[in-house]
Amino acid sequence: MSRVILHCDLNNFYASVECLYRPELKNKPVAVCGDPEPRHGIVLAKNQIAKIFGVQTGEAIWQALKKCPDLVILKPNYPLYLRFSKLAQQIYSQYTDLVEPFGIDECWLDVTQSTKLLGDGRKIAYEIKERIKYELGITVSVGVSYNKVFAKLGSDYKKPDAVTVISKQNYQEIVWSLSVSSLLYVGPSTEKKLIFHGIKTVGQLAQTPVEYLKKILGKWGEILWIFANGLDTTPVLPPLFDENIKGIGNSITTPRALVNFEDAEYVLYILADSVAQRLRRQHLKCTTIQVWIRDNFLFSITRQEKLSQLTYLAREIFKKSVEIFRKNWTFKTNVRSLGIRATDLVGEFEMQQLNFDYFKKCKLESLEKTLDTLRRRFGQFCVQPALFLTQPSLKSNPIDEHIIHPISYFK
Repeated sequence: MSRVILHCDLNNFYASVECLYRPELKNKPVAVCGDPEPRHGIVLAKNQIAKIFGVQTGEAIWQALKKCPDLVILKPNYPLYLRFSKLAQQIYSQYTDLVEPFGIDECWLDVTQSTKLLGDGRKIAYEIKERIKYELGITVSVGVSYNKVFAKLGSDYKKPDAVTVISKQNYQEIVWSLSVSSLLYVGPSTEKKLIFHGIKTVGQLAQTPVEYLKKILGKWGEILWIFANGLDTTPVLPPLFDENIKGIGNSITTPRALVNFEDAEYVLYILADSVAQRLRRQHLKCTTIQVWIRDNFLFSITRQEKLSQLTYLAREIFKKSVEIFRKNWTFKTNVRSLGIRATDLVGEFEMQQLNFDYFKKCKLESLEKTLDTLRRRFGQFCVQPALFLTQPSLKSNPIDEHIIHPISYFK
């Protein structure tokens, strides 16, 4: 029996929730933006009216205002968005127990068994769409297919408030004519490589010999070929059945451009402290640190290095992050976004080789755990390093701001 997979994507999610709570904004162009006061944040979400003006997610506020001078800019309210995300997932869970979140506003549902009782995938999709609209006051686009990749393509195909069915019979007609960038995990860099080799559509990708794609893109070439040909068999995995956490990280777009190493180190310390706190909450330590850097032209790089010892100490994560940054960035262009990710995780009490600094490290771990307790009780900035007083314009609080990122497709 062929699988029946739905992909539900809440339309213009942040902006839709804001307009629901502020009816006076219903007929105005609205964008939810990070740190709107300095006008240096980016657009996180926009409503349909702002979209008509050409406002795009990810562009700077000043760019959006240039396209739409009357744009209403709102601060994000993550606790409210999380509440609506959970309410939507409660509706999904009434149709199947196989619900896999893909970020805050998207979910896959495997309703294969549910079709025996509730009708085919199209019928279930329309019922979910109407319930989301009636019960939550926002809209959702639903893709229906026999695999996760095509289901996601379906939810993107027609928006807002729509259902698109991509079957084994019609996928070539619908999917193969789309730009290759429509396919999951084909970002700007991959798209540029494919176009350079004359591969502009999903159909052209599907019909390219897989060995040739592997020469261009490595192992990703084969994965994308599988996606394009509708051969993906990745299961829908609820969080309960998810594998262990593979990495913990944070990234932020800064209120202003970072123009020197002093600026970068300030932000890296904020991120290292955030990542360290999250590691300790999960009782995990890391052995590898990744640093992500993006400049004000949206060019980005990711670099990583191994640590000599397991750690969840902010100072050690910070030290390695600065080392990676200085090796790989020269400030030919200014930095606009930074991220740190701790990977190769193991349990807090994992056996490790001792060294002469072991007892000193134990004291430092005890100190940082004490700081965690104080922050939980009195707020994130009740105790802070003197460094935080030097650059107030760059100060941020990733722990409490709930910066939310999509979940990895591969488990």
